[in-house]
Amino acid sequence: MSDPFSSARLAAMSGLNAQSTRLVHISENMANADTPGYRRKIASFEEVVSGGRETGLVRAGPVQLDQSDLPLIYDPSHPLADENGYYQGSNVDLVVEIADAREAQRSYEANLKMFQQAREMSRGLLDLLRK
Repeated sequence: MSDPFSSARLAAMSGLNAQSTRLVHISENMANADTPGYRRKIASFEEVVSGGRETGLVRAGPVQLDQSDLPLIYDPSHPLADENGYYQGSNVDLVVEIADAREAQRSYEANLKMFQQAREMSRGLLDLLRK
């Protein structure tokens, strides 16, 4: 029989790691918003399966690139501009990235709170058993 507090802590830690990876991708997107030809990275999550059974854990899946069209920007003086004066910009929308960052932050905080609660409950149980 597995310890439910350990399972809760493991689930919270897997969520913390997944959201941390998501925040890294969001940060990279924001840093490269003005990089010509840059495609937005999208974090995906997948459930961890062990021995063909669901574990209740999650991890960051493979990075996907946003395949939406890159905007054409008119700037004849840009070194990447074609003969018509256009070059491909980035498909990163900073408003979307800020919203995604806020959502990832909230999810990270929720997982952290779950980890702390499981730790406090485990400590309380040990204190009761000692008495």
